[in-house]
Amino acid sequence: MSKPLPVRIRALALAATLAAGALAAGPAAAQQKVIRFIPEADLRAIDPIWTTAYITRNHGYMVYDTLFATDGKFQIQPQMVDKWEVSPDKLTYTFTLRDGLKFHDGQPVRAADCIASVVRWSKRDVLGQKLDEMTESWTAVNDKTFRLKLKKPFPYVLEALGKPSSNVPFIMPERVAKTDPFQQISDPTGSGPYRMVKEEWVPGNKVVYVKNTDYVPRKEAPSWAAGGKVVKVDRVEWLYIPDSATAAAALNSGEVDWWQQLPPDLIPVLSKNKDVKIENTDPLGSIGLIRFNQLQPPFNNAKLREAVLYIVNQQDYAIGIAGDPKNGKPCASYFTCGTPLANSAGSAVLTGKRDFDKAKQLIKESGYKGEKIVVLDATDQPIVHPQALITTEILRKAGLNAELQAGDWGTLITRRSSKEPVEKGGWSIFHTWFVGPDLTTPALNTPLRGAGEKSWFGWPTDAKMEALRDQWFAAPDLAAQKKIAEQMQARAFEMVPYIPTAQFIIPTAYRSNLAGILVSPMTLMWNVEKK
Repeated sequence: MSKPLPVRIRALALAATLAAGALAAGPAAAQQKVIRFIPEADLRAIDPIWTTAYITRNHGYMVYDTLFATDGKFQIQPQMVDKWEVSPDKLTYTFTLRDGLKFHDGQPVRAADCIASVVRWSKRDVLGQKLDEMTESWTAVNDKTFRLKLKKPFPYVLEALGKPSSNVPFIMPERVAKTDPFQQISDPTGSGPYRMVKEEWVPGNKVVYVKNTDYVPRKEAPSWAAGGKVVKVDRVEWLYIPDSATAAAALNSGEVDWWQQLPPDLIPVLSKNKDVKIENTDPLGSIGLIRFNQLQPPFNNAKLREAVLYIVNQQDYAIGIAGDPKNGKPCASYFTCGTPLANSAGSAVLTGKRDFDKAKQLIKESGYKGEKIVVLDATDQPIVHPQALITTEILRKAGLNAELQAGDWGTLITRRSSKEPVEKGGWSIFHTWFVGPDLTTPALNTPLRGAGEKSWFGWPTDAKMEALRDQWFAAPDLAAQKKIAEQMQARAFEMVPYIPTAQFIIPTAYRSNLAGILVSPMTLMWNVEKK
């Protein structure tokens, strides 16, 4: 890996990029309102069904729309759908699209587009797979109306279609949505509030979006992903600046308008600037985690995964990620702390003292023979990088042959899809995070699944966990769901599909001439105006 450029050189390069963009835009574009935004990572993949990466999810919200959406009260609201009805036997849902929906290529959004998009999404998403299992058929009644027929009643249909975070059931043209869900799409045509200017996309540098002047927003006030998506600027430029000092200097000077994730160590620096606002726009915070590759040795052995549990100190991760105890805390639950299904079943191993002797005993029992453990790192991602450093250190302290392999976030989210052994470019551990809403229930908790090849990256197989998940879906009330969630968590602490590391907040920072930034677990760029 090449050495990073000195900060001054990076700053000069950024200035040159901004100047070149202004020159290329010409006098007419100079009158436009443009938001220059530093995203959490480089956009490498533009397919929000192929990957769960939040950078791609955020791109999805720029260019696509959804049939339903979740608002700030966790209520499902219609979005592209105008009206819908459910048959008395709860087996048939009929949806009618609202007027004025058009794709960026000028074609109307049809029922066939919606069906193809939902079917593709349902092959990859954790809740979509359950909906797919319950589906007998999707049929187009006409160009604006389509029908879902279920095999048996499934009360989570609207929750699935209005799922707020990865994977989001975004609607694409049928010709795009017919792509194999395990192959990436390359066409970003959507019907959302922005249009991607693909010819200006420079991976590793810049992504450009312009206002979709054909978009017809809903009349309701915006709330999370629901309501009116009113675009109040002409153009948004995502500028990838991996060096945090350069990014801070750009925000301080006004060369950029908004920095999505502010590293904790730079909060004191930027807080001195009266023209910069630092806020938490994520109401539930996020959950960090350690994810194991269960297809390849050595973490295909449950005893070795359990050994790591005994040496994790969540407080270390909380401080490493958030920098300040008020922004990070332990959360020893597989369901987001502060939500109804959070519980303490089996969690003593995470809340007690670290026990390296117990870990070493389990390592010995696992038959570990010194195999190399590859820990993927993303040095440009302030949530991932400290977790990777901490984990590598404790693995080595426990006597494991851990090797930290550094790269950027775009490389990590591509490499984690590899099922090869480490000597052929595979991996053993990677770190990531999920926004709070993504881990609130078994229906949404992607990394908790034990469905083997259908599972999320890491591919755990656990028939007992899958059986408990089915029981949860069939539970008659919240009390029964809570009991099953406790059983699922107890099972998770036995089989260790992943280890939750901490619950935390990473603030956002923006210039004071921006207004209307929405409070939401997702980064949404409608309703934002530049004065």
